[in-house]
Amino acid sequence: MPKKVLVIGSSLREKSNSEALADAFAAGAQSAGNHVKRVSLNEKTIAFCRGCLACLNTHVCVIRDDAVAITEQMRQADVIAFASPIYYYEMSGQMKTLLDRANPLYSSDYAFRDIYMLTTAAEDGSTVPERAVNGLTGWIDCFEKARLAGTVFAGDVDGPGDITGHPALKTAYEMGCQV
Repeated sequence: MPKKVLVIGSSLREKSNSEALADAFAAGAQSAGNHVKRVSLNEKTIAFCRGCLACLNTHVCVIRDDAVAITEQMRQADVIAFASPIYYYEMSGQMKTLLDRANPLYSSDYAFRDIYMLTTAAEDGSTVPERAVNGLTGWIDCFEKARLAGTVFAGDVDGPGDITGHPALKTAYEMGCQV
């Protein structure tokens, strides 16, 4: 049975390396017969969470911006893949802000089970994505039916489009095929 797959890119850069990973993952998921929706946070308006916690009762944030619609898409998705550049060994601020704004999902009847993390960085090394993945895992831990299903990291990709030909693109595609 096809799954609803939501792939969220959080880079604000044109020809982003992390967006290329997101596209590869999405292409793999689509080739496997799933329903895939791609969202980029570029040009979206997402304000910081106010911490009012009204959303725990209403299941909707009181701030009316693009995060409301994205969070609803997250709630309905079976699978969510987040793509982020690594800045100072952590996920992008845009991604963290979206995760904070996804608080209405905590007390809702969310569909997602499998969460994926796709990251890129100028630096290469196996430990580079650890803090970003740990940050996402902290969010996932708040959702007892969800799990971190996989990660892909592309290091040594700094400038726009540097990821072209990188083996992580194939890995992301193949991971998408397996959702």
